[in-house]
Amino acid sequence: MRLQQYKTGIFSFIIVLLFMPIGHALMVLNQQLLLDYKYTGAFCIGLLGVIALRSGFSVDKKKSTATLLGLLAGILVWTGWIEFSFVWIAEKIGTLPLTENGTVVTKPEYLIMPSSLGLLGTFFLFYVFSYNKCQFFNWIQKQIGIKKSLKSKEKSKPIALVTFIETIMILWTFYLVLLTVYDSDIAGDKHPVTYITAFGSLLWSAYLIRTLVKIKKFDYAIRYAVPTVIIFWNFVEILGRWNVFKEIWIHPMEFWLELSLLTFVLITCIGYYFVSSYYVKTKFLVK
Repeated sequence: MRLQQYKTGIFSFIIVLLFMPIGHALMVLNQQLLLDYKYTGAFCIGLLGVIALRSGFSVDKKKSTATLLGLLAGILVWTGWIEFSFVWIAEKIGTLPLTENGTVVTKPEYLIMPSSLGLLGTFFLFYVFSYNKCQFFNWIQKQIGIKKSLKSKEKSKPIALVTFIETIMILWTFYLVLLTVYDSDIAGDKHPVTYITAFGSLLWSAYLIRTLVKIKKFDYAIRYAVPTVIIFWNFVEILGRWNVFKEIWIHPMEFWLELSLLTFVLITCIGYYFVSSYYVKTKFLVK
């Protein structure tokens, strides 16, 4: 009974979590399989994200479906258009990867990505000084004394769009957090700051999970799971950086079976939730 009570939050966490390695693997597969046509592939990946986002607008009243489409759109646009834009610039200016003992530890595109820090900060200010429902920004607004002066003058934004932007912004933010602490001129991957980031992210995500598992509405649970999972993923990424385990999503050709199973589990979780929800609704209506 207790597990049933937490089912929505648990499934939401699992669904968003599985999107992380699959998104990584998709980028690597695009590079390895398409080679000289990788930018065409990247454009198509991002375009699929736009199509998913547009589809989310069409089903806005079905909040769960719209939320999942927004999440999918965010992953695809980030992977196809944003990450590969950094790949393109890195190749264009001849950026070399960062290596240690002959092993690549940071790819060229991720050495370029911190150049977007100022742009991210600008977007951050937009959310700080405008009305939104994000608890984090609401807390900041209260601390700087502007919360009461911000009132919503707009209708609610489409759920797919909200989820899409949230996914992009949080991915972007924590990519830059990790790349900043990895920088040897700032900290380094074995620096105490990196350990604090790793285990601080683990504790922070555990705190968020306590709230997530209590959420009953699937669409809200998915949106809450996005920051929860990405913050948790910081811990996973840093463990991979420390070579605690082999990141199978970076070697999709070698670990195709494991990644195929993860994809199957993701589809099964989404399908199971919708089927079980439909069954409950139908049973209720029949009664």
